[in-house]
Amino acid sequence: MAKNSLTTKMRLSKKTRQNRRVPNFAIVKSGRKVTRNPKTRNWRRDKLNTRNWRERK
Repeated sequence: MAKNSLTTKMRLSKKTRQNRRVPNFAIVKSGRKVTRNPKTRNWRRDKLNTRNWRERK
């Protein structure tokens, strides 16, 4: 496995957190107007552009 820098790990973990579904309490509270997360991403289809994340020298 490649050694990732701390910034890369932090960004990947943020993208993982953003890839969750909308919680049930939010769906119920909004009266089912909010049912899907527009930031959901499939791991195979939608790739992250990690090349621009490299630290500048």
